[in-house]
Amino acid sequence: MCGFTGFIGFKEKDIEDKKQILKKMMDMIIHRGPDSEGMFVNETAAMGFRRLSIIDLDNGSQPMFNETGDVVITFNGEIYNHLELREELVKRGHTFANKCDTEVIVHGYEEYGKEVVKKLRGMFAFVIYDMRNNCIFAARDWFGIKPFYYTKKKDGLIFSSEIKSILAFPGVERKLNEEALEQYMSFQYSVLPETFFKDIYKLPAGHTLTVENGLTKIDRYFDPLMCTEVQNDRNYEDVVAEIGEIVHETVDTHMIADVEVGSLLSSGVDSSYVVSEFPGTKTYTVGFGDKDGKYNEIGYAEDLVKELGKKNKSKNITADEYFDAIPKVMYYMDEPLADPSCVALYFVDKLAAEDIKVVLSGEGADEFFGGYNIYHEPLSLRGYQRLPRGLRKAAAAVVKNLPDFKGRDFLVRGSKSVEERFIGNANLFSVKEREKVLKTQLTHITPQEIVKPYYDKCQGLNDIAKMQYIDINFWLQGDILLKADKMSMAHSLESRVPYLDIEVFKYAKNLPIDYRVKDNTTKRAFREAAKKKIPERTAEKKKLGFPVPIRVWLKEEKYFNKVEEMFISDSAKQLFDVAYLQKLLCDHKDGKADNSRKIWAVYVFLVWYEVYISGANIKHY
Repeated sequence: MCGFTGFIGFKEKDIEDKKQILKKMMDMIIHRGPDSEGMFVNETAAMGFRRLSIIDLDNGSQPMFNETGDVVITFNGEIYNHLELREELVKRGHTFANKCDTEVIVHGYEEYGKEVVKKLRGMFAFVIYDMRNNCIFAARDWFGIKPFYYTKKKDGLIFSSEIKSILAFPGVERKLNEEALEQYMSFQYSVLPETFFKDIYKLPAGHTLTVENGLTKIDRYFDPLMCTEVQNDRNYEDVVAEIGEIVHETVDTHMIADVEVGSLLSSGVDSSYVVSEFPGTKTYTVGFGDKDGKYNEIGYAEDLVKELGKKNKSKNITADEYFDAIPKVMYYMDEPLADPSCVALYFVDKLAAEDIKVVLSGEGADEFFGGYNIYHEPLSLRGYQRLPRGLRKAAAAVVKNLPDFKGRDFLVRGSKSVEERFIGNANLFSVKEREKVLKTQLTHITPQEIVKPYYDKCQGLNDIAKMQYIDINFWLQGDILLKADKMSMAHSLESRVPYLDIEVFKYAKNLPIDYRVKDNTTKRAFREAAKKKIPERTAEKKKLGFPVPIRVWLKEEKYFNKVEEMFISDSAKQLFDVAYLQKLLCDHKDGKADNSRKIWAVYVFLVWYEVYISGANIKHY
């Protein structure tokens, strides 16, 4: 696990100038790789690298070359099938200089060209400079586990594992992308290809980027569509057994390392199942308040490791610690993220990094196996949606203007198709609300317009499978994996996600719908497989996410005042209707509405804005 940065073109800069610029860019991501650094600079390209040594500790430094020195790579990630690929490439005549997985990509590119990405099992983002034809070839892994950012200038391309490194390049502006803010207000994360920084982009998951003959081309090599056919004839017990085998195999595969591997552990089935399968002993958990309270998972974790014969290290996070960490968290995130769990993740990764360099984590099981509670909605609405659409629309039009009552939301959502009501796991401000609160230039593009091209691709799927597809393309990349990478790398810790494996997806995409979600159960077959390894109470535990008591803290005077101070700041006045913000805050405190998620989205954005935009210089941590 490492970080890379660099640029191509800019021929007006001499070699020494390029080296100085590259060094500044590399220093911005030293947290991604504190063990060593390397750079390659010539008249055309400058490629820099920071290394966190995990495999082949004595070798594996980058940039890395082929035998003839005319193909060079910088790579961030892990290739879990590198030994099999190495054997195949040796048979085809390639000579290897070390045992590192990076070199497999170089020789694989020589042998297979751009198709090499389809042979890689793992998490990756890389840039290859092919001096034979003056071509740049870059790629991001199947599901977006590793990040890749870039910006194009008339003279060339600048790229990096993190945005802050690109900002260190001379002439790159720290200018707010107001369109990103507009959509963030609904999605709670950066949802567009263009980031929160104007003219800086992220390469989407499953895509490659090629620069050749002065032209930049982006292509998709993988689309995570679920199977279009419902296969209900498969024996349920056989499927449960197969999931057990797949989970065991993927966890075992993700253990490849020359350093000790631990695991994060919550009270949920996903991380608990990983811990039951991995051969290590060290697990890490954080919580808030009393150990037996609803915002604390430490007790669950301690009970589980006792049963499994493993160890757990835990920490209770105080409200002061949490709030004090937010500026630092937003710095490492690069872009604002309104998911309160990212701060909790910062602390648990910090805890793990005190002991080890690599942790396993449970991300991806919900998207692949159907675990989110919202995935049950198509089943809940099925009976009601048999009524004529016009009747349902009329009922919704009446009740949505009435004071809230039990069943009101059901009638409103039941009047809509899945394409109208579901944009992913988060849906904060409506278009009407965000246009009231924002003072920026608005595009008036709705969230539904953002996700429509993806719904168009999966029209033949069951509604639950459609929701999974939307989440894999949006929520998973924009929230779940972004925080997993950035919070672990903030502490020079490699985070591995065994469920988010291409081989696991190939199996999960064919699961019958009722083996994913049925009655009141989500992740049905997956949970049944987990019961063979962990206690039933854990396997059946309802999805909680990462519980953080934000709604409670925002009613306390100290934190209410802290947020209010930010809501009346000069930055807030420039971008938002502050009276609207204060009403959200006061109504929440007075118990008139639970506005915690909306408040939090604006608050963390303003913290991020102070760190990256409004100050004369970026405050570094």
